[in-house]
Amino acid sequence: MKKVDVSSRLIISKLSELEKEETRALLIASYKQYEKDYEDKSVWEEYKANISSSLEKQEVEQILVAKQGKEIVGTLQLFCNGKTAYNKLELEIFDPIVRLLAVHPKARGRGVAKALLKESLLYAKTKGARCLYLHSGEMMKEVISLYERLGFKRDYSKEFSNQDILVKCCRYDLYKGGEENECQSS
Repeated sequence: MKKVDVSSRLIISKLSELEKEETRALLIASYKQYEKDYEDKSVWEEYKANISSSLEKQEVEQILVAKQGKEIVGTLQLFCNGKTAYNKLELEIFDPIVRLLAVHPKARGRGVAKALLKESLLYAKTKGARCLYLHSGEMMKEVISLYERLGFKRDYSKEFSNQDILVKCCRYDLYKGGEENECQSS
């Protein structure tokens, strides 16, 4: 991937067909840091293959990309509910879910994830949702901390195990006390 120019303005848009390969490379580069956390390397390889093929899944409602100039520096995927995101009706999630939030390692700490999540909150509101959900593997401590700083709360009732990994759930309540809730500053 090219050098990330963080001085130019960040633009959030829907993924175009021409941006798929660059986005796929960004996803793999972003998640590679977790490879060492997988004792069973075949589980990592399966996860990496799922990440790579995720851009082709019909269940994805929308894929957003964050661009600085012409370069993609972040992405995430939006699903309508728990069934489309994970094929897990038992989660009883009927509001939108964010999956595979990724920021290029060289662009981290620059507000890319926050901008993508703010756009996701707008998407959830247009869908008439009460909440926006996301899940992260237990080893993703830094990103879970980011979600909490932005106003997401842990929802233990929507967590599950994938292989031997606890998949933690965070929920952002779009309305508090009848009023619209805004994504907090980090």
